[in-house]
Amino acid sequence: MSISTFLGPLEWAVSWIMVQFHSLFTALGLDPAGGASWTLSIVGLVIVIRILLIPLFVKQIRSQRGMQLLQPKIKELQQKYKNDRERQSQEMLKLYRETGTNPLASCLPILLQAPIFFALFRVLNGVANDNALGAMTQDLVDSAADATIFGAQISDTFLRADGTSTQVVAAVLIVLMSAAMFFTQRQLMTKNMPAASLEGPFAQQQKILLYLFPAIFLVTGINFPIGVLIYWTTTNIWSMFQQLYVIARMPAPGSLAEQRFNERKAKRSGAAGTGAAVVPTGSGTTTAADAGSAPDAGQVQRGQRVQPRRTTKGKRQPGGARKAPSGPRTKGR
Repeated sequence: MSISTFLGPLEWAVSWIMVQFHSLFTALGLDPAGGASWTLSIVGLVIVIRILLIPLFVKQIRSQRGMQLLQPKIKELQQKYKNDRERQSQEMLKLYRETGTNPLASCLPILLQAPIFFALFRVLNGVANDNALGAMTQDLVDSAADATIFGAQISDTFLRADGTSTQVVAAVLIVLMSAAMFFTQRQLMTKNMPAASLEGPFAQQQKILLYLFPAIFLVTGINFPIGVLIYWTTTNIWSMFQQLYVIARMPAPGSLAEQRFNERKAKRSGAAGTGAAVVPTGSGTTTAADAGSAPDAGQVQRGQRVQPRRTTKGKRQPGGARKAPSGPRTKGR
């Protein structure tokens, strides 16, 4: 089976989604041959693919969490059967079956995106070579070939660029693409892994992948068309924020993210438990509970203006007003 036969349906699906988004943005008033319409079409393609991959992403998170929680048991098996590799492998496979954990599940989203990536690469490479593939007609190929973003044609590559503007745009996209991939993996290791999972073969494997995949994309990115770089940059940024959202709301047990999640939850519970109506005063505020706990209803609270009390003549203080005479006055002679 040739690669064209295998990727043919994917090429048609990828190009069809792009064409539909291009028609939408053209109907909204964007230039059909402009870089904005084609760039947004590629971004739309990313959104559709990422939404379709959400179930696999959830499965990936669960698989990673399961592998993290199994690390202490895996260490025990490795230590127990360190002199018997075959028995060690059998026991670890048995452990995976009993817990329903698949070590390869964490790689599924990346593996399933690889054929889509190659299909998109062939479609955009066909645009660069004036070759219509999939749902792209010759008119659409000509339109996409002339489309530019920041002075760079979306069908050009860093190595095949005619000017420095294309190389600058390609370099920026390559760096963003690799950096987003690096930080996505790094935040998983630093925030969402228990302390016990940061040691051992699994942790070493994660550290290798932390630098390996970004380095691969950093080196090979110079051969990708600008459109492919837009696709991978967008999908990596999507993955970074999607994982940040999951880590903040569904942290792995025993991780730093879980500790911070519990702290936020405790603060919210404490604020809800001590909440009371706030009574505004002159220069500050006091709660209704504070007001009700005053020992005397006439006690002055901070921030309130003191109102003078009315007193009768007989109760006036000696220093406040003239004292009433105690008897009749006699005129002196």
